[in-house]
Amino acid sequence: MILRLAGAAALALPAAAMAQDKGEPIFIPARYVPAEEIVVVGGGSLKPTDSNSVQSAAILRDLDPGLGTRIENRLRDEGGLAQFRRSDGRSAHPTSQGVTLRGLGGNASSRALITLDGVPQADPFGGWVAWSAYDSIRLGGIIVARGGGSGVDGPGALAGTIGLYSNMTDGVEASAAYGSRDSIDLSGSAGTRLGDGQVAIDGRYSRGEGFVPVVVGQRGAVDRAAPYEQGGLGVRLRFDAGADSRIEASLRGFSDRRDRGTDFSESRVDGVDASLRFLHQPGAGVQWLALAYLQLRDFDSGFASVAADRSSLAPALRQRVPATGLGARLELRPAVGGAFPLRLGVDWRRTAGRTQEDYMFAGLVPGRHRIAGGSSDTVGAFAEWTSGDARDGLLWTASARVDRWWLGAGYRFEANVAGPVITDAHFAARQGWEASGRAGLRWTAGPVAVRAALYRGWRLPTLNELYRPFRVGPDATAANELLRPERLWGGEVGADVTLGDVRLAVTFFRNRLENAIANVTLGTGPGTFPGVGFVAAGATYSQRQNLDAIDSKGIELSADAPLGPLTLRASYAFTDARVDAAGAASVLDGLRPAQVAKHSGSVSLSNRGAGPLGGFATLRYIGRQNEDDLGLQRLGDALTLDAGLSCRVSDAISLEARGENLFNALVGAAISSAGIVERATPRTLWVGARLSF
Repeated sequence: MILRLAGAAALALPAAAMAQDKGEPIFIPARYVPAEEIVVVGGGSLKPTDSNSVQSAAILRDLDPGLGTRIENRLRDEGGLAQFRRSDGRSAHPTSQGVTLRGLGGNASSRALITLDGVPQADPFGGWVAWSAYDSIRLGGIIVARGGGSGVDGPGALAGTIGLYSNMTDGVEASAAYGSRDSIDLSGSAGTRLGDGQVAIDGRYSRGEGFVPVVVGQRGAVDRAAPYEQGGLGVRLRFDAGADSRIEASLRGFSDRRDRGTDFSESRVDGVDASLRFLHQPGAGVQWLALAYLQLRDFDSGFASVAADRSSLAPALRQRVPATGLGARLELRPAVGGAFPLRLGVDWRRTAGRTQEDYMFAGLVPGRHRIAGGSSDTVGAFAEWTSGDARDGLLWTASARVDRWWLGAGYRFEANVAGPVITDAHFAARQGWEASGRAGLRWTAGPVAVRAALYRGWRLPTLNELYRPFRVGPDATAANELLRPERLWGGEVGADVTLGDVRLAVTFFRNRLENAIANVTLGTGPGTFPGVGFVAAGATYSQRQNLDAIDSKGIELSADAPLGPLTLRASYAFTDARVDAAGAASVLDGLRPAQVAKHSGSVSLSNRGAGPLGGFATLRYIGRQNEDDLGLQRLGDALTLDAGLSCRVSDAISLEARGENLFNALVGAAISSAGIVERATPRTLWVGARLSF
């Protein structure tokens, strides 16, 4: 079956591409592109500037939802972009889905800023990302901007910014697919004009019986398949509000149910997001944008304690995490000489949340209860000036930002369910100032553009890192209410070459992340340790600590080129990251950070033209990486193949078949202290149909 499907894809792609309309425009959300292409501005955006052209950036298109496709797996095509776990949102634990770039990983909180139409998306409490929430959205494109320091983006953009841009289209699109392990995937979107505006509704539902996460040979009686059920629904409105102005409103909700392949390991994530913005875009004078948004999250999860021979288990922890995110933004762009090179703005973001946990079970009855949480606020002001034209001659950009941050009084309360209080800790409020910014140049002469940038960024510790201890199996990690903000200093130089339809890019970078927050191993059980209590024999005790730094340097390569009727896209990153540590963490000095691969990349051939046949084939490679901070447990490298075929049977209907991990490669996602290996998605096949009119 593998050979037939892969062979059919290879044979069909050239024939399908012959029907491609070469005059078809390329639609992207926002960024400079050659003049012959059409720029479509994503939802909620003022007219894009060329400021990001001084850094390495990639534009992802072909983001149609449904038929088993997932946004997070599409992002894995980008060399150097890493999620904390190699497994996706069908089997990974929700708290392990942070994302980073350029080897700045080490824990599950995102060090890249994720935005949807300019609204930050990381979980308000933990900094992880609920990727399944975006699979139901009709996206027009994604911009992956590597490197931090953009004052416009704000705190959290240490490793870069991943901007998701929604797309409002007229008409109806729907898809239905059936896949391996009794999986179902249904998606749909509808949009229409509404007076002087537009309305769009997007939705998706997917579920499956899942696969057994533990690898063959290590499974026991307690191991079973890990089912999932996920869905989302959203509505967006856009309408005129006088000359050169419009109002946009968005409301969406999502639900995610999955477990980890054993009893007592179910997880649930429910979320509601709302945003309202006003945009004023005259041809002269002052353009401005006002935005307000709300995030509501409710996360519930269970953890099991599994016997060494995996023949029995018991509940170990039951956790619920309600969290709220609030924010607002105001941006001004005064006209200067008929253009808008200056951006001025202020923004505010508040996060609040708590964890409510039952643990130390006797049978099915918890013996202890914990509540821990707090709040954080950041208020920032920024300015950016971009002068010149990225298409010819010299362009330079400079941005600066200053932020005031507050950590509200945190708390951690622990008590025996039927007995005395164990811990009643209250942590003093803290506050401080942080600065960030970027300076960059881009010089274009004919087909060659040379660019360079220097930048500084920062990130505030999440409430999860500050206040919540946690366990993964028998291993325990203590929180640290004294964590300091992370600070990044970095720079890069690169070149872009455009020869007709061929585009090549190379970037050399060097980053230093000071005060990097990591889970530092401090001891091994059996024993009682501060902040977590008893740790069993052979299990590890860790604490979140600020390392002196993570130093990362490397090279990134990308290429886009037509190959006859096909389109080739390649992305590769070499990342050499090392820990700089002293004191209690000195044992980590010189080691590679956990969950960082030295080599990663992808090669893709595709045809998604207007002809009757289409298809794609994508090879992805991820190199070896350390599972733990001490480098004692290693996850092997992996090479996977995804491929698909489509056949348009009428103007409105097309049939598709696609496969994930067609080689059925073993992609290691995690290793426990007992040596139990968890795998990512095995071979998965889909067949389905799309409807569009």
